[in-house]
Amino acid sequence: MPRSAARGRHPGSATREQGPGAPRPGSRVRRQLPTSPWLFAAPGILVVGVFILYPFVSTLVNAFTDRRTLMPGEYVGLANFRELLHDEMFWTGLRNSTLYVLGVVPALVLLPLLLALLVQKNIPGITFFRSAFYTPVVASIVVVGLIWVWLLDERGLVNALLEAIGVGKVGFLSDQWLLLLSAMAVTVWRGLGYYMIIYLAALANVPRELHEAAQVDGAGAVRRFFTVTVPAVRSTMVLVAALSSVSAFKVFSEVYLMAGPDGGPAGEDTTLVMLVQRTGTGLTGRVGYASAISVVVFLVTVVLMLLVLRADRKEET
Repeated sequence: MPRSAARGRHPGSATREQGPGAPRPGSRVRRQLPTSPWLFAAPGILVVGVFILYPFVSTLVNAFTDRRTLMPGEYVGLANFRELLHDEMFWTGLRNSTLYVLGVVPALVLLPLLLALLVQKNIPGITFFRSAFYTPVVASIVVVGLIWVWLLDERGLVNALLEAIGVGKVGFLSDQWLLLLSAMAVTVWRGLGYYMIIYLAALANVPRELHEAAQVDGAGAVRRFFTVTVPAVRSTMVLVAALSSVSAFKVFSEVYLMAGPDGGPAGEDTTLVMLVQRTGTGLTGRVGYASAISVVVFLVTVVLMLLVLRADRKEET
């Protein structure tokens, strides 16, 4: 090769020479994204779209219509929401759902934590109790509800025991407030094992040195609970409060099985979700009005979550 040609080349150009199939300088190269991740994600995306996104959007749209089960309906604006303001059964359901949250959430925040502290100890046979406490979680809610109905019936085992000790029969399923309290007790009983597992995972991350140091300083079990355990698992307690608040406000199965489809005596134990089911189902169901109630349930659960998170932030500051 002549020296003049070699001198005209830019240093290092030999290393940048490309084959005949390579793209020319300045040409646009199309980047092809791998399709395999989308193929794996497609089933999950399809399930979310069909069972979550579509029902959510459909409920929002129907809330502003007068749609019925067998009729498409027309746009009515805020008429369904204005009707809610004058519907006594709606306010009854809102009252019962709110009382359910107030009665269930404190118990589900505290009792599973105490239960988790108990099953952490090396007590003979504690492994059996760990499994026993979790059994109601995996049991069918229908089976659990029917068992409790049989137990609390006027001729059930609980009333038989009360009669044996001279108390007399108690109308757990016939009295409005006792029925609601009984349903709350079933909800707490079923949730103990689930939230206990969450607390056990949190307690496993608490250093033993903190308890040992507090014990050396003379702190008893109760003081160590409030000064060491509670601060260490506070974020988990907030999580449990948020989860239990949402599930308690949307309660359906326990009250439906124990009070019946009519919501107990004169429908006084009806919850909001039961009202949605009763209003929107059947051949003449008012789907639009039931959707409006569902929107209210969704908004209230969002507010509950925000209140719990805000309370947690205030404690941090």
